[in-house]
Amino acid sequence: MKPKHWITLGAVLAALAIGMGAFGAHALRSRLIPGETATAESLRLLEVFETAARYQMYHALALVLVGLLAERRNSATLRVAGGLFAAGILLFSGSLYALVLTRIKLLGAITPLGGVAFILGWLALAVAARKNNDA
Repeated sequence: MKPKHWITLGAVLAALAIGMGAFGAHALRSRLIPGETATAESLRLLEVFETAARYQMYHALALVLVGLLAERRNSATLRVAGGLFAAGILLFSGSLYALVLTRIKLLGAITPLGGVAFILGWLALAVAARKNNDA
């Protein structure tokens, strides 16, 4: 992708993260905790949803960073980092959102794949930065 596409994708995903966070804080909270009667399960589900939104925001900003760096020096390693961040958002945050909304616990098995994508994305970004410094 071109640098502007990474920046655009990151900005859109950041906006969606804010929207999902607001949905979790307001609409989902009132749905999971009707009449101020919180159960341990409902509180756990809200926490899971908030984690998904938070990690989506972190990695949306990482996509913006990839785009900004790619404007200076586009490289295959930066594209790999961006792809891994995007895949991580889909797999990690997406599976957690779906788990909370559907309560299908099997979706939790997908979440670690997203976490691995995030880790690999940050390592790819480190490699890209290192290659940039050696040039």
